Amino acid sequence: MGRAAELLGVTQAFLRTLDTAQLLTPQRSAGGHRRYSRYQLRIAARVRELLEAGNSLDGACRIVILEDQLAEAHSLNATLQNALDEREPS
Repeated sequence: MGRAAELLGVTQAFLRTLDTAQLLTPQRSAGGHRRYSRYQLRIAARVRELLEAGNSLDGACRIVILEDQLAEAHSLNATLQNALDEREPS
């Protein structure tokens, strides 16, 4: 956790707050230390940006969740469109 906080320029308490808010669910080492994926670090960095822009923690978490859902919907839409394009006769 210390290294993750250092990479992001945040405190360990900030990362624990995101864990408590259930935005991040880090893996645990055998010794019980939190281990964050690159994806989770990107989420934490985005939340930090949103907080610095004046959003509340709840608002920043909601924005990140909605951004993630939108990206997933765009990806699914592209996949379905490609499948549809392949089925249409030329």
